[in-house]
Amino acid sequence: MHWSQNYAPVGGIGTSALIAAVPVVILLALLAFWHMRAHIAALIALGTAGAIATIVYGMPVKLALAAAGYGAAFGFLPIGWLIINAIFIYQLSVETGQFAVLQKQIAGVSGDRRIQALLLAFSFGAFIEGAAGFGAPVAISGALMIGLGFKPLEAAKLALIGNTAPVAFGSLGIPLVTLAPLTGLDLLQLSAMVGRQLPIFSLIVPFWLVAAQAGWRGMIGVWPACLVAGGSFGIMQFVMSNFHGPWLVDIVSAAVSMLSLVVLMRFWQPKEISTNVATTSATPTAAPATGPAWKAWLPWIFLTGFVFMWGLPVIKDRLNAWYAPKIAVPFLHKAVEKMPPVAPKPELESALFTLNLLSATGTALLLAGVLSAICLGVGARRAVSIYGHTLLRVRISLLTISVMMALGFTTRYSGTDTTMGLAMAGTGWLFPFFSPLIGWLGVALTGSDTSSNVLFGNLQKVSAEQLGFSPILMCASNSSGGVMGKMIDAQSIVVASVATGGHAESPTAGKILRTVFWHSIALAVLVGILVMLQAYVWPGMVPGAK
Repeated sequence: MHWSQNYAPVGGIGTSALIAAVPVVILLALLAFWHMRAHIAALIALGTAGAIATIVYGMPVKLALAAAGYGAAFGFLPIGWLIINAIFIYQLSVETGQFAVLQKQIAGVSGDRRIQALLLAFSFGAFIEGAAGFGAPVAISGALMIGLGFKPLEAAKLALIGNTAPVAFGSLGIPLVTLAPLTGLDLLQLSAMVGRQLPIFSLIVPFWLVAAQAGWRGMIGVWPACLVAGGSFGIMQFVMSNFHGPWLVDIVSAAVSMLSLVVLMRFWQPKEISTNVATTSATPTAAPATGPAWKAWLPWIFLTGFVFMWGLPVIKDRLNAWYAPKIAVPFLHKAVEKMPPVAPKPELESALFTLNLLSATGTALLLAGVLSAICLGVGARRAVSIYGHTLLRVRISLLTISVMMALGFTTRYSGTDTTMGLAMAGTGWLFPFFSPLIGWLGVALTGSDTSSNVLFGNLQKVSAEQLGFSPILMCASNSSGGVMGKMIDAQSIVVASVATGGHAESPTAGKILRTVFWHSIALAVLVGILVMLQAYVWPGMVPGAK
């Protein structure tokens, strides 16, 4: 027995979409305006989504409960597992005094806080996104910036804004590697198309990031650094995506961006240096460690190395071959039938929870932390104590992430998020503008550009073919537009809250959301405008266009 999704259970698509949007509106309102704690707001939104799924959409209660349980489990593994171990490495660096050494070295590149934000929130964050994804860039770059004296809210905002343009090529290109077989489109053409959209925003985002930090006047003072950081990243993003493929785009582009910025600082410095004022929000660190300064980089070198290796297909496949059982979610696996136009024909959706503990990025981070502890001379008892402190710090946040993911999986399997996507897809000649907004919606709901591509990729292809647009352009736009939703998805907001928590001025998830929401909307609209131009004015930018 199975249950078929119905995307218009109440009247037409428009009316159904209004009802489907209620849980999302409730969640945003409770967080942004009622200042409710994130896990409570998420529980209320989850209850609302479950009620709409069962009462309005006719989803059997046991399927709705199974979908919520599946999402909650996914929130703990791999997302929660990654966050715990990323924060553990950071805490280890702080407790050993190595972070204080690292702070001095980063400040040695430039004492200007705007340059530091470009280096950490944009360039280094993009490197971590390319290797890991799943919130790791926000967690790590946010924590690093607080250690340099950035206020917690500012660090969270900058980390989220910086983690946009690299997302479509994150985790060694997984979003596009996943999208290609789902839509039957050529992977290299999809990669090339995204590489003809996002480099423009890779150039814009550094200017945008510094303007959000220091105002337009403050941004003008460091415009050469913004140009070098964004320009070098964007050029390499275009070259790698168009002439190599999606796999190493972020890693190569970020490395070139960091190197270019460091070289620039050798020959140029801002006329007026803007420094962080010492506040109680700065991370309390131990006294700077003695010994060679390079040891301060060991945790981050191990982090980068392990995460990069774990992302390589040959290693990931070997680890999965050793131990990665796929557990069919009770009542849910092959019980929900996706219907056209989301699927080419009616097809049963799988619900397999992969216990990929060995190949999970969080395990790579844990091993990096263990090796760091050994090399830094941290005994086993002290390391366990630091890990226990980390668990205590993130316990509520892990609950919040799990509830948020339960909400996302409920909307996915009930079909309510597809209803909202179909409402946007029915916009006729304006579809090129709304195409990236569908991707934005998907990432905002699921927290993942990969998940958004799985959810809406075929819908984009079918809509494009019906309306006479290029499927390559529209499917790529789903991924490109989706990256702008990354800064407001529940997972990223909670991760930012965790990474910047534990201080007197630490922001709530709702406050972080209010701070970045309009940045996300504005950048998504700009992507929509670009896609409109590519569809009507510059169709030759589409790979394979005649």
